[in-house]
Amino acid sequence: MSKRTVELDLATPGIDAQGRPTRVPVGLAEPDLAGEHMLINLGPQHPATHGVLRLVVELDGETVVRVIPHIGYLHSGFEKLGEYRHYNQIIPLTDRTDYLAPMANNVGVALAAEVLMGIEITPRCKVLRLIACEMSRIISHLVWLGTTSIDLGAFTPFLWAFQQRERIYNLQEMWTGARLTTSLTRVGGLMADIPDGFAAGLREFTQTFPKTLDEIDRVLTRNAVWAGRTQGVGVISAADAVSHSLSGPMLRASGVPYDLRKDKPYLDYETYDFDVPVGEHGDVYDRYLVRLEECRQSNRILAQALERLPDGPINVADPRVILPPKSRAMSDMEAMIYHFKQVMEGVKAPVGEAYVGIENPKGELGNYFVSDGTAKPVRWRIRPPAFINLSVLPKLAQGHLLSDLIAINASVDIVMGEVDR
Repeated sequence: MSKRTVELDLATPGIDAQGRPTRVPVGLAEPDLAGEHMLINLGPQHPATHGVLRLVVELDGETVVRVIPHIGYLHSGFEKLGEYRHYNQIIPLTDRTDYLAPMANNVGVALAAEVLMGIEITPRCKVLRLIACEMSRIISHLVWLGTTSIDLGAFTPFLWAFQQRERIYNLQEMWTGARLTTSLTRVGGLMADIPDGFAAGLREFTQTFPKTLDEIDRVLTRNAVWAGRTQGVGVISAADAVSHSLSGPMLRASGVPYDLRKDKPYLDYETYDFDVPVGEHGDVYDRYLVRLEECRQSNRILAQALERLPDGPINVADPRVILPPKSRAMSDMEAMIYHFKQVMEGVKAPVGEAYVGIENPKGELGNYFVSDGTAKPVRWRIRPPAFINLSVLPKLAQGHLLSDLIAINASVDIVMGEVDR
């Protein structure tokens, strides 16, 4: 991640010789200029808060003294709702947590239920789920890239990013019939196989998408305004990032090469050839570079997955887990009984507990189930990356200008459905 070759006007106030913005520490202002601190509300209805987030900001002039995030405006009680539903009925709830990467959420909860039940999914299902996860990573990063560009005054990259995102949404709609609330997975498999034309459409995307990434790279990465708004802003060290339990691009931008796809592989990620982008300075600029490069790596993974996609079933051959085909249920008594018992009673899990973490676009998404032997979990708890990453915002913003708070908050990449749950 060595792209810090931007030539800045060093005569510009607030820029040091390394091209990093300088800030006067809070409390060192001249006595005759000192005044009362001011409290302002940023949000909860504000486009730059990336959701219904309220930030109570204490300012000394334009310098941020303290930030207090207030959450809960989107609270839906997903985890408690899940305790009154069958495992398959929980999957639609996960669409609405991180609604920018619904397919990946579907995969995460299905993997946790399958570990709890001791189910091994089919080879074709593994590859298709991996494709779903990497498509989700790309569209989530494109939303972040486009909206952050608007926050900092660049409109054209937003149009480029959302145009490419729309292409993946068309593929998701072709596969699931929905664009946002996909509900793709089932315990033991998928709701449907990919249709004719999907693989060709995704292959065409992987071949043309890098051109758009190159255009965004050319417009932003060495742009003096972009660098001045992002370099040296919202810095967090590797030690502090680990101490605050950060994950995903927020952690890797600080120099910690931790990625669950490499360190705790699932869906056979260890057999794919891809790199984990890592930053050096832990600032807004490095988080941008990490996410931009992750789009390239996800594109590499998708191309490999298409080449190795095997034939075969997408669901396990167990009528106690997967609903029999409707044609069999209407003509075979045993299949009808299995169908009736699944719909009425659900898929039962053995007594026990299971936790599975996956590398979601925003970081480690964990799903924890506790079972008492029935078809509904006693407890369902989510380890939401955006919620944990948001907790470091007050530390990142202190001492920066109010305008920098917009960039810092955007760089955390939150989604409030996951934060509030």
